[in-house]
Amino acid sequence: MKTPIAIAILVTTLCAVPAFAQQSLDAVIDREIAQLVGTYKMLHAAPELSHYEDKTSAFLAGRLRSFGYAVTEHIGKYDRPQFTGYGVVAVMKNGDGPTVLVRADIDALPVEEKNNVPYASKVKTKNESGQEVSVMHACGHDVHITNLIGVAKILATLKDQWHGTLVLIGQPAEETVDGAKAMLADGLYTRFPKPDFTIGLHDSADAEAGKILYVPGYAMASSTSVDLIIRGLGGHGSKPEATKDPIVIASQTILALQTIISRENSPLDPAVVTIGSIHGGTKRNIIPDEVVLQLTIRTYKEEVRQRILASIERIAKGVAMAAGVPEDRAPIMKVIESENAPSLYNDPKLTERLAAAIGKAIGTDNVIKSSPLMASEDFGHLSLDHQIPSFYFWLGAMAPERIEASRKSGKPLPSLHSSLFEPLPEPTLRTGIKAMTTAVLELMKK
Repeated sequence: MKTPIAIAILVTTLCAVPAFAQQSLDAVIDREIAQLVGTYKMLHAAPELSHYEDKTSAFLAGRLRSFGYAVTEHIGKYDRPQFTGYGVVAVMKNGDGPTVLVRADIDALPVEEKNNVPYASKVKTKNESGQEVSVMHACGHDVHITNLIGVAKILATLKDQWHGTLVLIGQPAEETVDGAKAMLADGLYTRFPKPDFTIGLHDSADAEAGKILYVPGYAMASSTSVDLIIRGLGGHGSKPEATKDPIVIASQTILALQTIISRENSPLDPAVVTIGSIHGGTKRNIIPDEVVLQLTIRTYKEEVRQRILASIERIAKGVAMAAGVPEDRAPIMKVIESENAPSLYNDPKLTERLAAAIGKAIGTDNVIKSSPLMASEDFGHLSLDHQIPSFYFWLGAMAPERIEASRKSGKPLPSLHSSLFEPLPEPTLRTGIKAMTTAVLELMKK
């Protein structure tokens, strides 16, 4: 039985971009929007987990190829060789001019959808551990894919209005923050034109459809995953004096780590240290040999991140030493590099320029300067540590009446990653496509 995506691939390979004369952006979007909403619903009903985006990437590649782009599939080299790269790179050269990269992420989440819509996901699959899980586009990457398809078709239609090289990428594994890194490791900037600018977007569960939000400078934090193994000397629960209890040591360490932000970090440099998981012990009357703490660290500046990591290790070893733990049982700190993402920095000059252009296109009242987030994602890898100017913005995706009802009731709307996250396809897609296309045309206009 063919999946909706497989059927769509067969259909779209027969389609080509018609030759339109120069025309307004609104007119082109009007003509395409109904089909794009249908594409969004099809993608929403057929999500795929990170590292397994086989059909999604094939569908996206087929669409981009049908518009006249030179498309390469299966881009991505992961640290773990069992993963296949499902990155898509599409290139369209249109004379001399700047090279602009537009990115959309394509993976979904292990979430069981609870929305009562006809196109709700019913997908179940096996995860990396072999467990059966439900899958949902609970972060709106189906919006991002559809947005990229719309932008791709429109820019192919309006080639007489821009010049340069356009690079469009469908990036896998954003939710596991290793997809952008994998594409770079597979020659994204050597096998394909290296961009002068990178652009991306993310839908927002907090803003109404029709609005665009942007942040100059640091916009999202880096994310660093750390395992801290607190080791002691186990024994019988009735004789704690004969042990070095790692549960007590872990408890003291957790409290001591809170002083990093309150007493070691400048309040002018936002940072977060969160212990999200504690694992230790098997039975009430057994003092274990070790306790494992799992932490996430969020910062904007790299020097702040490094200083916090050093403080975590220093404090953990100091608490263990004070408890009399022998040196050969000192805590072990592991930074999980495969789960780390850099901070996302929007070039201020570029950001204000493109936000102004988008404001002219959709109305200045609909473009809002917002505040930085401590959330993270891996788009920052594409800027090569701020070397390539980047612009990343947020796309309002909520029905205005739901925003108003939430405001009146004081009850928050479902957030991203919620089983009840439900974007409003139109005008979300119309706004996103118009904003992204406007930003590209601003950089590549003749």
